[in-house]
Amino acid sequence: MFIYEVDEEVLLRMLMTGEAERLFTITDRSRHYLKEWLPWVDETKTVADSKQFIENSFHIYAEQTGLTAGIFYKDKLVGVAGFNGFDWRNRIGFIGYWLDVKYQGLGIMTRVASALTDYAFKQLQLNRVDIRAAYENKKSRAIPERLGFTKEGQVRQAEWLYNHYVDHVVYGMLASEWEDLRRGVES
Repeated sequence: MFIYEVDEEVLLRMLMTGEAERLFTITDRSRHYLKEWLPWVDETKTVADSKQFIENSFHIYAEQTGLTAGIFYKDKLVGVAGFNGFDWRNRIGFIGYWLDVKYQGLGIMTRVASALTDYAFKQLQLNRVDIRAAYENKKSRAIPERLGFTKEGQVRQAEWLYNHYVDHVVYGMLASEWEDLRRGVES
């Protein structure tokens, strides 16, 4: 079971099926905002759908194909983050995240993305972390930019969102770069 303390306010941990109602509540409350950027929102119609998502997260964790964790801010579930996938052969992790609209602007997701990047390099021994965000999703793109990720390019029409394609901006961080950045912070 994955549990990772980000700081004194934020904790990442795998969700329990009993938390499906809370997960559905924050998904439903943020539906209009999330739908702009995420393709799965319309498929999440009931608490049972959120429960199925949580159950699936245990399968991907056991198979080591991904890692999905709830974001707990002051002990309250406020979003989801983790690795949408791993490329173990090339030692790459692909970070994904979303946050309840009520909790945006508090720096939570920047702290979470930083912690996941640190975990990827120190615990998982990955060499690279990717974050992809829709070109127009300026809030999501600001996170890897704030953390010092390199903007590596733009993938045209990378994702179908309901009735249109969106381009993705690809951000990358290498283990050696992250170590250098952390050293700069500690100095």
